[in-house]
Amino acid sequence: MLPLLVSTQIREADAYTIAHEPISSIDLMERASKAFVGWFINHFQDKNKAIAVYCGTGNNGGDGLAIARILCDHGYCQIDVKICRFSDKASDDFKANFKLLKTASVPIKEIKAGAKTAEENADIIIDAMLGSGLNKPLAGDYKTVVEYLNGLGKTIVAVDVPTGFYTDGEIPKDATILKADLVITFQQPKINFLLPESGPYINCCEVVKIGLSADFINHADTPYYLIEEQDAKQLLKPRHRFSNKGTYGHALVIAGKNETMGAALLSASACAHAGAGLTTACIPQSGLVALNSAMPEVMAILRNEKDLPDIEWDKFSAIGVGPGLGQEPSTLKLLKAIFKNYDKPVVVDADALNVLSENQSLLNKIPAGSIITPHMKEFDRLFGKHTSWWQRLQTAKAKAKELNIYIILKNDYTITATPDEKLYFNSTGNAAMATGGMGDVLTGVITSLLAQKYSPQDACLLGVYIHGKAGDELALPNRMHVVLPTRIISQLPITMAKLRA
Repeated sequence: MLPLLVSTQIREADAYTIAHEPISSIDLMERASKAFVGWFINHFQDKNKAIAVYCGTGNNGGDGLAIARILCDHGYCQIDVKICRFSDKASDDFKANFKLLKTASVPIKEIKAGAKTAEENADIIIDAMLGSGLNKPLAGDYKTVVEYLNGLGKTIVAVDVPTGFYTDGEIPKDATILKADLVITFQQPKINFLLPESGPYINCCEVVKIGLSADFINHADTPYYLIEEQDAKQLLKPRHRFSNKGTYGHALVIAGKNETMGAALLSASACAHAGAGLTTACIPQSGLVALNSAMPEVMAILRNEKDLPDIEWDKFSAIGVGPGLGQEPSTLKLLKAIFKNYDKPVVVDADALNVLSENQSLLNKIPAGSIITPHMKEFDRLFGKHTSWWQRLQTAKAKAKELNIYIILKNDYTITATPDEKLYFNSTGNAAMATGGMGDVLTGVITSLLAQKYSPQDACLLGVYIHGKAGDELALPNRMHVVLPTRIISQLPITMAKLRA
């Protein structure tokens, strides 16, 4: 699992690498600039395109100067550099790269404080003005330049971080931020890149490694982590010879009502396809024919809206509850019965979450280690209105600890908050999966993994990963605009087999 660092820690990682590799700071800057250029020239291959590199006078500007020089060395013949000289301050590495650039045939212009920005005719703009570490909104000359560049409609490629963007912490609503078509960022994604607030400003992000100390990063004190493929491979258990259906547990999915049996079918089917030895669906009488027709592998317990179903709680290895269940009084009665009679972790989703939000005292009765899977609106109904995703991260961390549960906050990079105050970002999934029923599938997958004796944390991290990975394997190679939940379900065993292989 890749530890994700905040901006101060990234600077510390730079310093640690410089001291312990050892390497000079100017050579580390050169290495980063070459990594940037390596990606850039593979994807912008027309060397006759006009490129303008906008530089500040700090280290991000130093990167920009080095990038301009290296691109010139690679035969890009129409490059010019514009330096935002808004103060007398400049970093030592900026000064060193400024001297080196003067030996190359690259025109250099300076934009002075208060001066009008000259007309920009370049095809591609490389942004190396400020980079990471911003702690206040842009103002004055930088704000003027960014507003001008945003209005041009040019292709913009940012070096490490778009100017004006906060790498972590809350982003002010009125912040002026350069809108980048592409960000080529160093070493690892910045935390705010993984949150929806980045959407209006970053169309695409690519990470290039620059050799920062792995020892420093792996031992950094951070609550933020990124789940990668190697982590999923390590978590996923093999299915051994001489095992049987009893080896892989008995899952109960409590879902669906007359009008929403689809949610129950999706959850139960995903549970079976993700490997539960036995799957039972607790559904309304009206859904029995649909269940038997669609999933003959799944057993049924029938329920009505008046009486609690007769459930032998102890026979089930895991329970998932909520998809399509409705918010009638019977759902509240059912939740109370589960929390009273079942002392193992429960997966709580959808309508069950909405009922919990209206009956907050029940939150304290959820069995220890249980998993809740809210999307943004469900999360806010449970834990109060939030004005930013950064706020939601902090609330999720605190509530997971307070309630001793796991919170899966669904997002492009779905986040799992754990009782030990860690936040794990998932690296799989894509926009083709943004369709109704996808959350029902995830509930079934996680319930299945719990039934197979995965720990709650491993069930969360692995379940979210393989759910998204199945979507990636369908959508990305096939250029599919939309992937339906039923396709994800059929792909699950294939995805899991690939990870094991």
